[in-house]
Amino acid sequence: MNKKRRQMPIEHRAKRRSSVLRQHKRSVMIICAILVMLTGTLSVNAVGLYHKNEVYKQQEKELKTQIKEEKARSKEVEEYEAYVKTDEYIKSVAEKKLGLVDPSEIIFRAAE
Repeated sequence: MNKKRRQMPIEHRAKRRSSVLRQHKRSVMIICAILVMLTGTLSVNAVGLYHKNEVYKQQEKELKTQIKEEKARSKEVEEYEAYVKTDEYIKSVAEKKLGLVDPSEIIFRAAE
């Protein structure tokens, strides 16, 4: 059996084709609008992230400077700690705070 496709009238085909084209154009326009909105949103967020990145870079520089200062201070404290353990420091403190002197030293006092 040979089935033939029924041919639609030309007017109906033209209407259907224009309807499909309108729907296609509408879909394309909606997709383009969505893409424009996404691009705008990404651009705004990119600017915000760029600003945050600059702030973080500045903070990083400040923290690195603080680290250098604290390392220098730590070195000074370690040197002072080593000095405190010496006999020279102990003698100095004994002379200043306790008024002690070496047995070989002669003390001259001003007359009152």
